Amino acid sequence: MTEPAPPPLLRNRDFLLVVGGRTCNTVAVQALTVAVGWHVYQLTGDPVDLGLVGLAQFAPALALFLVSGLASDRFDRRRILVACNLTHMVAVGLLIAILSHDTGTVWPILAVLVLHGAARSFFHTASQAILPNLVPRHQFPNAIAYSSSAGKAAQLVGPALGGLLIAWTGDGVYWVILVMFALAATAAGAIGARLKVQAREPFGLAMILGGFSYVWANKVVLGAISIDLLAVLFGGVMGLLPVFAKDILHVGPDGLGLLRAMPGVGSLIVGLALTQIASPRHMGPAFFVALAIFGGSIVVFSLSETFWLSLLALGVYGGADMVSVYIRQTLVQIATPDGMRGRVSAVNSVAINASNELGDFRAGIMAGGIGSVPSVLVGGVVTIAVTALWWRLFPGIRRVDRLDDLIGK
Repeated sequence: MTEPAPPPLLRNRDFLLVVGGRTCNTVAVQALTVAVGWHVYQLTGDPVDLGLVGLAQFAPALALFLVSGLASDRFDRRRILVACNLTHMVAVGLLIAILSHDTGTVWPILAVLVLHGAARSFFHTASQAILPNLVPRHQFPNAIAYSSSAGKAAQLVGPALGGLLIAWTGDGVYWVILVMFALAATAAGAIGARLKVQAREPFGLAMILGGFSYVWANKVVLGAISIDLLAVLFGGVMGLLPVFAKDILHVGPDGLGLLRAMPGVGSLIVGLALTQIASPRHMGPAFFVALAIFGGSIVVFSLSETFWLSLLALGVYGGADMVSVYIRQTLVQIATPDGMRGRVSAVNSVAINASNELGDFRAGIMAGGIGSVPSVLVGGVVTIAVTALWWRLFPGIRRVDRLDDLIGK
């Protein structure tokens, strides 16, 4: 007797619960980042403290990525998602208590953000590793496209929602964020699939470092992660957008808002288009083409002195990034055995997150030495050069046709 066909992706209850829960979590995280940044700057007036806000959220992810990856490969990923959202709720509750007592110091807030950042580390790794458990292999590329599009939409909605709620409700923004995390926890708890990994390796150093070992041995995965890391490291432009808005394009804060939004708009448009492609072909070459376009858009943006052209370049930047993220995430997750997927996702996650942070740092330091325009221009040129080099160094990637061809390899 043949097994019944799997339901269409948008009728897959567990998939919708994961995407819905992840979207609520992302909106809440983004709104929380805006709210905390605003209140910290109101409290101290010192921009250095804003840097500490970012560091407090990023440092736990860097410190705990091996642990979070191991946890995702040994425990029920659904329960990890629930626990992380409940931890977020505790963190938001502590922030509400701290702000209501007006301590006048930023350190209690930073301490709570470390807890929040630790929960983000475990949530991000488990939520990345969970999708292949919920959808059949032939639907997985589309699942990534829908999931990535929802994530981009959440990244656009979250900061805007946070800003509006601060203007309308003040500290009331934190209660809305609390509700969003509660919805995310409820969605994760309602997942019906069995998500505990069955394969067990003997515990030891080899198991802890298994993600690194697997990535190093699998050249397709290694090439995909490493080139995306370098592209983001050298292609970071977001940290310098205020300089371009004020000194080059002369558009002021309203124009800066549009500049910051355009990569997200481009990503969302391309992501929605990808959801309509049932079985995409020539994915290896497309990966490199997208990265080359990504680098080219940075070059155009760096040289543009026209606002509309800069907006267009940033839209293309976001769209090309969406294609590369879509292919990389699908490729890495679909080519990785389930018992290893949490640790590999952790390596992938910390590599990309670190390159985002370091990319803005690289651009800022270079801008201080050679100027903002040359800094961004050099980043775009290097991104194109690295793409060409990786085309030669990793022929296994450029030979990939359909992504599900990699299953079992």
